[in-house]
Amino acid sequence: MSDRKAASKKRAAVIKALAHPSRLLIAEALMEGEMCVCDIKDLVAADMSTVSKHLSLMRAAGVLASEKHGLNIYYRLACDCFADFLGCLDQIAPRKPKTQSRSKTKSCC
Repeated sequence: MSDRKAASKKRAAVIKALAHPSRLLIAEALMEGEMCVCDIKDLVAADMSTVSKHLSLMRAAGVLASEKHGLNIYYRLACDCFADFLGCLDQIAPRKPKTQSRSKTKSCC
């Protein structure tokens, strides 16, 4: 497998790991710091089994790192560039179309 193909495969795994509203919510919350799995469960309002599957998938893709403190497992983002990544997504994400105003001023977009 070529280097480019291998890199694309790894990137696709990361994108797939983030391509669920609950997993994206988890990643966004972790931008503020590590969280215990019990707090993540409350955040996404899902049962522990579902949350564990989400976290496992994200960790396998390299999005998350985890550490055990006593009986609890704490998760954090594996890199600190996630906010930059979201900023790029916000620039390309579809926006609600602007309504035409009656003024003669044209919008650039």
